[in-house]
Amino acid sequence: MVLCACSGGPDSTALLHVLALLQPRLGHRVLAHGVDHGLRPAASSELALAAALAARLDIPFAITRVDLAPGPNLQARARDARRTALAAAARAAGARAIATGHTADDRAETFLIRLLRGAGPRGLAVLPPSASLPPEPGLDLIRPLLLARRSDVLAHLRRHDIPFADDPSNADPRFLRTRVRREVIPLLEELSPQLVQHLCALSDMLASDRPDDPAPPLVLGRAQRLAAEKARKRGVPVQLRVQGDRVFDPAFPERQTVLIEEWQTRRRP
Repeated sequence: MVLCACSGGPDSTALLHVLALLQPRLGHRVLAHGVDHGLRPAASSELALAAALAARLDIPFAITRVDLAPGPNLQARARDARRTALAAAARAAGARAIATGHTADDRAETFLIRLLRGAGPRGLAVLPPSASLPPEPGLDLIRPLLLARRSDVLAHLRRHDIPFADDPSNADPRFLRTRVRREVIPLLEELSPQLVQHLCALSDMLASDRPDDPAPPLVLGRAQRLAAEKARKRGVPVQLRVQGDRVFDPAFPERQTVLIEEWQTRRRP
């Protein structure tokens, strides 16, 4: 059984449609699940589109609503909450995989974002086709559309006359991903039309060339050092994300900064 993560957006809508059409051929069962982060009133209507498509395809559909407090790193916290909710839904339904609608464009964008933030080879091996979902043994995260371009997804939806929603936050220039998607990639594609395919291939090579390397040595950038120092002065907790997607909680015994790695290095699905 495969749980399809659905938001009502174009990628997950196309994914749900394709997975449903392939059921007779591949013999898998599909159920769909949406997560409402409670951040936008329009999210309910977007999920309603996904629910309507699931009903048309005779696919079970359910929604989990989460409550995110205002604060920094909202997108990262929303992503973590979404992944937790999907894992819980998959476990409850007995699904062995969670399918997401990531495309080749998403992978190229993530590669460039990591590069801009100073990631090394391990951190640039982004969005693999499949990955274990810790700490859920036997539960994998899969990305069936990873070889497709976003234009392919839109063409599929037009061909089958399937309605979908557009999340306005995807056009918000306050988010780095939006600027990479709308400014950086189009500019680079003028120089190299096959840019997206090249970045995806490079990510694959980095994943296969260094699969078992130990975690890279910790290097704190200026932003991380400032965040740790500010937290020390205020006496408040803070989490630091560094190269390789490692996460640290600083502690301050005797006014010294000590970094405690709470999660082992992992590739973020």
